[in-house]
Amino acid sequence: MTIRPYDHGRDEKAVHRIWHEVGWIEKDKTEAMDLLLGCSRPMVAEHDGAAECLVLATSAQVRHLNTDLPATAITGVTTSLVARRQGLAGRTLAVVLAHEAQAGAALAGLGIFDQGYYDRLGFGTGSYEPYIQFDPSNLNVSIPARPPRRLEIADWEALHASRLTRWRGHGAWTLLPADLTKSQALETENGIGLGFRDGPEGALSHWLWLGTSSREHGPYGVHALVFRDGHDLLELLGVLKSLADQIYRIDMTEPFCLQIQDLLSEPFANRQRTQNGKMAQAMRAAAWWQIRILDLPTCVQALHGRGPAVRCNLTLTDPVARYLDQAAEWRGLTGEYTLCVAEESSIQPEHTPGLPELRASVGAFSRLWLGVRSATSLAISDSLDGEPQLLAALDRTLALPTPRVDWGF
Repeated sequence: MTIRPYDHGRDEKAVHRIWHEVGWIEKDKTEAMDLLLGCSRPMVAEHDGAAECLVLATSAQVRHLNTDLPATAITGVTTSLVARRQGLAGRTLAVVLAHEAQAGAALAGLGIFDQGYYDRLGFGTGSYEPYIQFDPSNLNVSIPARPPRRLEIADWEALHASRLTRWRGHGAWTLLPADLTKSQALETENGIGLGFRDGPEGALSHWLWLGTSSREHGPYGVHALVFRDGHDLLELLGVLKSLADQIYRIDMTEPFCLQIQDLLSEPFANRQRTQNGKMAQAMRAAAWWQIRILDLPTCVQALHGRGPAVRCNLTLTDPVARYLDQAAEWRGLTGEYTLCVAEESSIQPEHTPGLPELRASVGAFSRLWLGVRSATSLAISDSLDGEPQLLAALDRTLALPTPRVDWGF
């Protein structure tokens, strides 16, 4: 198996073929993919002399409370139909993770096709993302007195610039290359943006990007929602309400700072009235993303405990090493450490005699670190174990907000 960086002249047709075979692009409609390739660090694996597996890593940041950490977003892991079950995806992703860790990424994240596969490379499941489908006429918000501006793909630079300065909560991802925003806009079927230019010198301040397969009545999906504060958010929801005379359903991920049910008239009654119909209204949630820590000291230093300091020995296991060559400089985080979780947290190599022990996989510890689940919860459902008193102490100190991705990838 040969794993190497993507070579445009050599591999372009092959990677287009991969994405076409797996249904990610239509034949000869490759502009969005080519933009993503150009702003990422692609790695391919060869089978029978051709690139048959592609992994994409894109520069990003993740907000942990008020700290932005360098991260890598894995924006694609795809294997062609002729090379399945050969171990290409796992090995290639492991090599990408090692390269990204050596380049300074503190953690990695990706979207999953299902639960379990990426656990084998040290990833742990993120928190639920609430997804809501509603009739915009049921929003209890004011329609803005001023009309929004129309935004198109040609505005991609302004869209991206405002995205970088948006209001972000704990766990929010920011994907740094501007071409990625253009790529995502191109991928949206019948995409159109609506927004306002209230920034300095008329800069774009808050906006939403819509897409649909049925233009006349919808449903319309909100593919991006960007705002600076609560006032901006309510104005954008008011824009959605203004569309209700023609569009009968809006589908969107709930913003991190708002419970949309608070703003809906009769959400449960409307769900019953519309069930099984084309415009059915519903509320769902799914954990479609996973993360894993790559740089343990950097991530632990970003922890700011909210209770009494907790010191313990940490025994960490990381399955990624089995996918990497023995000579690889970075082979995961398996090891013994002394962990201190406090207002100023730290981690040191080796155990300290006399301290209680916390045993965890890197995926479970990554979930604990980000606040996806408490230590006590992870001890029930994931690979994390310790004395009940230690778990309870970590629960008190690591009282973190629920992490929300905010920017899909």
